[in-house]
Amino acid sequence: MIRPLYSLLVMGAQPFLRRKLRRRGAAEPGYLHAVGERFGQYATPGQPGAVWIHAVSLGETRAAAILIERLRKLRPGVRILLTHGTATGRAEGERLLGEGDAQAWLPWDTPKAVRRFLNHFQPSVGVLMETEVWPNLVAQCQARGVPLVLANARLSEKSLTQARRLSRLSRPAYASLAAVWSQTEGDAHRLAQAGATVKGVFGNLKFDATPDAAQLDQGRAWRAAAHAPVVMFASSREGEEAEFLRVLQADRALAQAARWLVVPRHPQRFDEVAGIAVQHGFSVSRRSQWTTQPEAADVWIGDSLGEMALYYGLADTALLGGSFAPLGGQNLIEAAACGCPIVMGPHTFNFTEAAQLAQEAGAAFRVESMEQGVRTAVALAADEALRSAAVHAALQFAQAHQGAAQKTAEAVLALVVR
Repeated sequence: MIRPLYSLLVMGAQPFLRRKLRRRGAAEPGYLHAVGERFGQYATPGQPGAVWIHAVSLGETRAAAILIERLRKLRPGVRILLTHGTATGRAEGERLLGEGDAQAWLPWDTPKAVRRFLNHFQPSVGVLMETEVWPNLVAQCQARGVPLVLANARLSEKSLTQARRLSRLSRPAYASLAAVWSQTEGDAHRLAQAGATVKGVFGNLKFDATPDAAQLDQGRAWRAAAHAPVVMFASSREGEEAEFLRVLQADRALAQAARWLVVPRHPQRFDEVAGIAVQHGFSVSRRSQWTTQPEAADVWIGDSLGEMALYYGLADTALLGGSFAPLGGQNLIEAAACGCPIVMGPHTFNFTEAAQLAQEAGAAFRVESMEQGVRTAVALAADEALRSAAVHAALQFAQAHQGAAQKTAEAVLALVVR
């Protein structure tokens, strides 16, 4: 009886969710696009039989891009239905669409909206990326015979604890998935404890990403022209930038020891982060203002999407966003693939195994505070021999863990309902 009660709560929350969309849409207009899709209402006809991939936000969409590329190689002409939950995820996903593909918001998890979604698109198989498991969605897919899997799956100890608190709701959802393919053995163990049947430990899809070579070359050329070490704060999160800038403000000699590049995780915060830097007394130059090369300033702001390879190419070292506040850390794999050594804070619980393996390989360095992180990053960038060894270790680390894309794509296509 717990799922009907859950459904009533979600239905009762609809007015508040609509209000939240309007607020988010004021800052990010993408949230106001096709709002009806959130309730299973569609303006264009659906085409049955697509491989449906749900990538809630930006990180999951980047992982989905790797899977989609491999699916197309294994089965040319495969049609993709791509769904999202955030505006940044949808904007990134739009670039992945080919002829015959479709894109939509995943509806909120009410029985009626989910039923409309499945009736409209009639997917042949569903792939949830990484963490997104919704009780009504799983139940209705199972009832209709649509195989629904959790791919590139991960589950932190914190999330496992939350799942256990709601086990009467979450456990049947995990147990009803057709398959779960985890990133690591640790994830597999936690997912099994949550109720899932783990059918493979495939690794992390993001290891199979190929950095944009032109972007890397451009970034490295700009780094060579900088004539000073370049330290990047990669995918920084709210609260972390202010702490980072306070460290530089308190020690002007340290601030002048390198060029500083801040790339916020969320694009809606680009203006905010630039303003924070100015408030701390630093001049700012934004990527969107550059023409042939970075403009002189105390702090560069990476305010563009889809250019992380350029930024990692520009940086000698990078601080890992989300790891200096209790947010679990952002993924460090892309940095490793670009040959950029990472300095990470104490909070990497979202990627525990990857962070540990990177540290053991010499591709990443662990610190306990922002000040220690900034000083370590500067020292690493200034020591050519140490940095060269870390660059080599990062590239080796990234290459050693490839292969998840092929395994996942083969497993997905094996489940396709023809």
